[in-house]
Amino acid sequence: MSGRRGFTLLEVLVATLLMAIAVTGLLSALRTSLSNAARLTETERGLTLARRQMDELLATRVLPRGMPFEGVFPPETTGGVEAGWRATVAPFEGQSAAPGQKPSPGSRMVERIHLEVWWRQAGRRRSMELDAYRGAIVTPEMLPLFDGMPVMAPATPAAEQP
Repeated sequence: MSGRRGFTLLEVLVATLLMAIAVTGLLSALRTSLSNAARLTETERGLTLARRQMDELLATRVLPRGMPFEGVFPPETTGGVEAGWRATVAPFEGQSAAPGQKPSPGSRMVERIHLEVWWRQAGRRRSMELDAYRGAIVTPEMLPLFDGMPVMAPATPAAEQP
């Protein structure tokens, strides 16, 4: 029997065990990669929806100001994922003619559009927030929006040096 060559049963078992450990590690890494890719896809979808909705809000000249308004995205645009948005349009903080005074009607101002886009992922609600700014003209209906708004202190000139 000394002329026979081959592997012993113990060598085959050790080789099989090593291969099983290697395959398990590779499958675990693959599962993690696929999970991360799916999460990124959902986040990218949310970002695309947020950009599209913000572009639509910026293009719409007349929007409700000072109160939230919202909507739901059609399933065709979300790939069947439940998703929606909520927005608020308000004057940008710190705008006034002088501390404690409201701007006069007809003057220019900057308004902030705050948008939150939400979607369902694996049974959990996920969301993303986005802000944009645009110019507007102050109307008499807007004046109550300036009540209680923080006012930035006026800039003081630096002391002259000799």
